[in-house]
Order: sequence, then structure tokens, then C-alpha cells
Amino acid sequence: MMKVSKKIIAVLGAAFLLGACSQPTTSTKPQKESKLNIMTTFFPMYDFTRNIVGEEGNVTLLISAGTEPHEYDPTAKDIAKISQSDALVYDNENMETWVPTVMKSLTDSKVKEIKATKDMELLPIEDEHDHEGEEHHDEHDHEFDPHVWLSPKKAKLLVEKITAQLSEAFPEKASAFKTNAQAYLEKLSQLDNEYTAALKDAKQKNFVTQHTAFRYLATDYGLNQVGIAGISPEAEPSPARLAELTKYIKENEIRYIYFEENASEKIAKTLATETGVVLEVLNPLESLTKEEMDKGDDYISVMKENLQALLKTTTVAGKEIKAEH
Repeated sequence: MMKVSKKIIAVLGAAFLLGACSQPTTSTKPQKESKLNIMTTFFPMYDFTRNIVGEEGNVTLLISAGTEPHEYDPTAKDIAKISQSDALVYDNENMETWVPTVMKSLTDSKVKEIKATKDMELLPIEDEHDHEGEEHHDEHDHEFDPHVWLSPKKAKLLVEKITAQLSEAFPEKASAFKTNAQAYLEKLSQLDNEYTAALKDAKQKNFVTQHTAFRYLATDYGLNQVGIAGISPEAEPSPARLAELTKYIKENEIRYIYFEENASEKIAKTLATETGVVLEVLNPLESLTKEEMDKGDDYISVMKENLQALLKTTTVAGKEIKAEH
């Protein structure tokens, strides 16, 4: 069962005080002229939502650039900001474990809860990261893999679901939302087509990654993710797991190990040194740096970079690899 951080419960009272002290004044504008204030949790939710909302509202990113969403707990100030928003857009409770508790606490708030993965069937966590001796972050345990956005095919579904829920919550803006979403979905479909065309004839379908965030991508495009550790990028694999992977990489002619640039690369570096392979970045888009955001990087541009990185592995033939590891 999902465990809730004690920190969240501790800050809820302070959040109510902050919210009460900073209630927005009632606008004299007619409702139809006012812009919505939409809060989003982490970068993909922010990028999808701003493309849907367009000029109809102000879309804000809650979890700041460079912060790891897996380990994030909202502060009292963050909760107060959420309570004053018109809607909160998030991925799901397996990623933002704190959302159900916070939303239940906002009994006097009119903030709409927009769950991007609503009614989607998520993949259960694989056993591969549960090796004996591996460290876990108990307060942020995941029951299901939350990284749906890393498959362009699934990203289209997320955009459709966010659009449908926002349209239902704010019917006066539904037409604009749907128009904006359609234009963005065309771009995502093009990205999906690029992935399909580039990976359909992959010579090497197996890729090794430190952060096991790419299972939906692998499933949708015929690849096989082999994880060093777990769902959290900071999870530590056991010595036995590292020995197992060292053998696997050498036997199966794996040429690259992928790591997340914003997380610790110590484990990936150790494994790369041990096996003589090259380190390469796969960006899970959970938290872009301020520099990346300032230069205009977005979901589509980063996913294109990820595709180019994956092609370094998939275009090089290796031995036939068994599914079990």
C-alpha cells in the first residue's frame, strides 16, 4: 500500500494558515473573461498542459527545475498555492504520492483534480529492481510504474485525458482547449511515427539504463529495458545485481549504458568502467534544468534527443539476448 510522507501531514496545518492569509480578492471581471490558474506538478505535465491551455490560462510548474519529483514533498507554501489554483494537473499517485492526501485536505477549495493517467492501465513494478540488498525509499514506494509519458504513443493519451478533464471542469473554455490539443496531438503523432520508423527494425533491442523509467517506451516500440536499479534514479543496486549486470553486458555485447544527467551517475560509471562500455544520456524529463528550460527545450525536443541516443544501441547488432535477466 502507498505510504504517505509524515512531512505532508505536518505541513497541512501551516498550509491552511498561509492560504487563509493570502486569499485572492474577488474579481469584478465576468467569469468568461478571466484566465484560469492551472498548477502542474512536474515538467511533462506542465508542457502538455500549457499546450492545451494556450491563452486561456496561466500554467505554473510546482516542482522547480532541477528538483527530483520522486523525492519531492510539498511545503506549506506549495500547498497554499495549490489551494488557490483552479486546477492541479498531475501524473498519478504512484509518482506524486502526496497528491491524494493534499487534495483530501483541501475541503474548502474549489481546485479541480486533473489526473493525466485517469482510467489508464499502468504496468506493475517489475521484480528486477527488488534484488536483495538494494536500498529503497519507503515513503515513496511505487506500486505501479508511473513513467507513462516517456512513450510518445502514451503521451498522446495523456494529452487527450488532460484535455477531456479540463474541458469538463471548465466548459466555457472547452472549445479552445480541444483546438489547442488537436494541434499539439499532430506534433506528438509525428514524434510517435519517428520512433516507430526508427526502432521497428532495431538490430539490438536491449538497452541498459540506470533509471528504469523507459518500460512504456520499450513496450510500445518493441525494445527491452534492462535496469541497473529501480524506479527511483537514486536507488542503489546490490553488489550481486552489479555482478549480474557486468556478466550480462559482457556476454551480450551491450555497447552503451544510459543514465540520467540530473541524477547521480556514480553507479552507471562504475558499471561502465567495469565492462568497458560507453555512458550515454537518456532523459526521463522528470525535471529539466533551468538552463534547458531557458533555451526552450520541451517534451518533443528532448524525446527526439532520446531517440538519437537510443539509436546508438539499436543500430548495432549484438547477440540474441534472453528476456530473463
